[in-house]
Parts: sequence; structure tokens; C-alpha cells
Amino acid sequence: MLKLDQGLIAQGDFQLRADFTLEAGRNYAVIGPSGAGKSTLLAALCGFVPLAAGKLLWEGRDITDAAPGARPMTMLFQDNNLFPHLSVLQNVALGLRPDFRIVAKDKEQIMAALTQVALADYAQVKPGKLSGGQQSRVALARVLVQARPLVLLDEPFAALGPALRNEMLDLLKATIAQTGAAMVMVTHAPEDVRRIADEVIFVEGGQALAPRPAGALMDDPPPELRAYLG
Repeated sequence: MLKLDQGLIAQGDFQLRADFTLEAGRNYAVIGPSGAGKSTLLAALCGFVPLAAGKLLWEGRDITDAAPGARPMTMLFQDNNLFPHLSVLQNVALGLRPDFRIVAKDKEQIMAALTQVALADYAQVKPGKLSGGQQSRVALARVLVQARPLVLLDEPFAALGPALRNEMLDLLKATIAQTGAAMVMVTHAPEDVRRIADEVIFVEGGQALAPRPAGALMDDPPPELRAYLG
């Protein structure tokens, strides 16, 4: 369980307040207008942006000042963060061993993750030889090998066409479910929320509201959310 307790994120004139709890094994969508602070919220959870006030607690333990690598989470960015000079296997290995000192057991784990995302035959291929969807699968495999209890995603499939994006969302949901991790995904697409989310965090007007059940919220949105959805 991750609790953001009376959190305040402040950057220049921008402020975002948040007070909520994320439960294990749940899928959360973060939605709201452009510039509302969705990506900044994820960056604060990961430790890339400090809290100006409040606390971040993991299973009751204060991790407010913990370094990003010491937090129980991993993050998948929109550009996938793949290194073009490294093979698929090496890119995935970075999630497990940043120094590349992998042993046989590590390689087995990496290949198992690549098998999950249907890329085992591409282990020695460079990212530039892959399609956009395949590159997204490599990034997902790197998340899987880290085996963290929280997976944060910042519009990871925004550059993909609708059919491929839906395919990746289904793969993401299925693979994360196998790990028991909680997932928090920023998206602009209401259809993504219905496809993948159990609950929704709506960010607007300087507030990240506490999670609410996705189906009920999307079927009967409050005025602020209705205005955003159009």
C-alpha cells in the first residue's frame, strides 16, 4: 500500500495537492487536462520531483526522501527510454543489472520476460530494427524483470495507432496482473480508462483527487470531469 499523505508538489508558480492511497493489485488511470500535473504527480511518486510538504508512505514506512532507485516502483515513459546501441536483451538487462554483470540466472529471467512479451526471438536485435509496438514490448519487458510492486506509466503507448495501442494495453494489463503489482497510468484517452482501469485519479485545478471506481465515474462523471471529457 502506498499512501500520499497531504502531499504538496510545488514548482515555481505550479502547485498540486494530493492525498490518497494506492492498493496492491489495482489498476489506476490518471486523467485530466494538459498541464494539470499528471506527469508531475508520477514524477513525485517516483522521487524525481520532491514533495514540498506532506509524506509518502510505503506500507507505513516513510519514503518521502528516498532516492528513486530505493523506492518500490518502476516507471515506463512515453519514449520507452531504449538505448539504440544496445541489443534488446541488453536493454532489458538494464532493469535488472545496470552494470550488465548478468549471470545465467539473470539471463533466464530476462528471456522469460521477453517470452512474455513475444520477443524471445529478438533478443540480439537492436531497437532500430523493431517496430514501434515491438519497442514498447521491450520497455515493458524491462519493467517486468524489475518485479517492483508498483508500476507507473506516463502515456506509454500514445504514439501507437488505436489497434496497436489496444493490443499493448491488453498485454500490459495481463502481464502486470501476473505479478500482483499495482499499476498507475497517465492517459488522455477515455477509452483507455474503460479498457484497463479499476479506479481513476482525476487531476484538475491544483488537485489530484482520491481514486474513484472507473466504471461508475466514467458513466456518471462530475461536472469538472464531464467538462474535460467533452
